[in-house]
Amino acid sequence: MSDASPSADAPPSDVDLIVIGAGINGAGIARDAALRGLRVLLLDKGDVASGTTSWSSRLIHGGLRYLEHGELGLVRESLRERERLFRIAPHLVQPLPMLIPIYWGQRRGPWLIRAGMVLYDALSLDKTLPRHTMLDTRDTQRRAPGLLPRGLRAAALYYDGQATFAERLALENALDARAHGAHLRTYHRVESILTDAARATGVAGHDVLTGEPFRATAPVVLNVAGPWVDAVLAGAPEVERARLIGGTKGSHIVVAPFPGAPRDALYSEARLDGRPFFIIPWNDAYLIGTTDTRYDGNLDDVVADDADVAFLLDETNRLLPEANLTQADVRYAYAGVRPLPFSPGVNEGSVSRHHHIHDHGASGGPRGLYSIVGGKLTTYRELAEQTVDLVLRQLGRQPVQSQTAAVPLPGGRTAGSWPEFQERFRRNSPLSAQSTDHLLRVYGARASDLLATATTPELRDTMDTFSGAIAAEVPWAFAEEGARTLADVIARRTMVGLGLDAGVGADATAADIAVKTLGWDPARAADEVRAYREWVRRYRPRALETEAISV
Repeated sequence: MSDASPSADAPPSDVDLIVIGAGINGAGIARDAALRGLRVLLLDKGDVASGTTSWSSRLIHGGLRYLEHGELGLVRESLRERERLFRIAPHLVQPLPMLIPIYWGQRRGPWLIRAGMVLYDALSLDKTLPRHTMLDTRDTQRRAPGLLPRGLRAAALYYDGQATFAERLALENALDARAHGAHLRTYHRVESILTDAARATGVAGHDVLTGEPFRATAPVVLNVAGPWVDAVLAGAPEVERARLIGGTKGSHIVVAPFPGAPRDALYSEARLDGRPFFIIPWNDAYLIGTTDTRYDGNLDDVVADDADVAFLLDETNRLLPEANLTQADVRYAYAGVRPLPFSPGVNEGSVSRHHHIHDHGASGGPRGLYSIVGGKLTTYRELAEQTVDLVLRQLGRQPVQSQTAAVPLPGGRTAGSWPEFQERFRRNSPLSAQSTDHLLRVYGARASDLLATATTPELRDTMDTFSGAIAAEVPWAFAEEGARTLADVIARRTMVGLGLDAGVGADATAADIAVKTLGWDPARAADEVRAYREWVRRYRPRALETEAISV
């Protein structure tokens, strides 16, 4: 497993394809390309899924709101991809009931909502989820008693999907790419695009953690850096300087269950400007978001500011009067920038969510260099398939059919159905019900392999009481899943960083486990905890106000 080990060997010097950016789109492209036999190098200046992927609303949705903008093709694509994710990643993507309350005075009344629901169902005739249901006032209040009763007219109940741990979805794509021959190098910052005779020939940069320089060559270079696409292109000679990305900021808050909290996700109109926002049951807590505002600041330090938090609290308290949420109830908050196309003068909500593969060679830049603009969590697989089709043509290769729509991700590969696997694993697990369910939710079918490494009672000990994560997950993250830092383990492997304390407290426990199982000395353990807490500070976790570092 040295290909993604903490030692971070130098990247291979010569491959068919270099992918810059290991978010959901880059990881998906790497997997698709590797499964089709291409030699791939996947690079990221941070960890897998450490950027925009981890700052989403974690919805796998059909794009209901896109109907208003006439983007029927995007809705159909989203609905089709949602079904595929249910099949290839059943441990990571589950159905989510969604309730749209309808009030007097809103721009979208019952008839308009119903028409949208009918069209939504018509565009997803092959779906496995139930069709929508319209509820009258009484049935709406029965299903969501915490809703503001004044002015309530009706509601629509429909189903979408949720990726509780979007980070794991990207990670499993990257791990499967690696299993099929791709090379994964995290914390490798690309600083220049190499060219020769008006062709892209590779990349150069340095390892962020060790300072070591690297250089790799390939006839095709894909810039899949999300909001950082233009920043990557700054290191590319001969590239046109027209701005490609004009992202908008989306902020979220995380709160514990509260009075009047709904059992279903709520999808409503914000009173301030009519923008949609969600209140979503998530990870034994509630995820509330999102905002949609222009952002031109530092992409490496995007935070949910006081105004964002206040907006989300106000809208939640308006819709659910019993909640009475305050700043003190916000356990942490996060924000990211959507990698949308630069669209000056266009309203934020109206900017197209379609993805676009920009061919720099077609506009006077180096041939073989492409940038991905846009892209959504829901449709990452389709984007990857289209991109690899293009890469094969660029390389002059024979077409090879994509396999990713049918081949499950590693955690989705079970003998028999996913429910049958869960039942067997629960029946045979020596762990508590909480820890057993945690392993299933995070690792899927690979939970059996992980549990087999927990050969001592200490490795089966719980390291985080909120999630039920066990000690064996720490060495597993480094040995099997390419972690290089404690932050990788907490935030993007074990997922304990998404608990109500944002991993503060569990980080010190995990560092102590690393001392005992990986040979870390106490000084490194303390440094890793300190680095994690400095990183997580942008999330404004309430637990950070009281927890002291102790290793």
